[in-house]
Amino acid sequence: MTGHQHGASSTATVPELACPVSPVVDIVFSRWTTPILWSLHTYGRQRFVELERRITGITPKVLTQRLRQLERDGLVVRTYHPEVPPRVEYEISDLGLSLAPLFAHLAEWAATHLDRVENAREAYDADPAH
Repeated sequence: MTGHQHGASSTATVPELACPVSPVVDIVFSRWTTPILWSLHTYGRQRFVELERRITGITPKVLTQRLRQLERDGLVVRTYHPEVPPRVEYEISDLGLSLAPLFAHLAEWAATHLDRVENAREAYDADPAH
């Protein structure tokens, strides 16, 4: 039986059916993915060390892992240049570029609403009932 044949109660047990954007959030908004994609979109093709410099706080090991995952997901293209010394460059793929409108909307939302989020947090934290 597929998820569509189950009753409404079992739909909630499959995250993709309960919330169809969950798989996208898992891919795009996992730790460090957004800064990597943002950097590649904003600054274009980059070498590993350039990305490492631009994304403060990321370790080389984690950057390597995230780049491999993004390449596997089709969001980043890795190009190996067999020179001496060898050179590797990363760039955002067409699939990755298709996320640009989403990032633009999120940036607009942040500019418009983050101050309200901060105010809500301050009010919540100041309330002795919490």
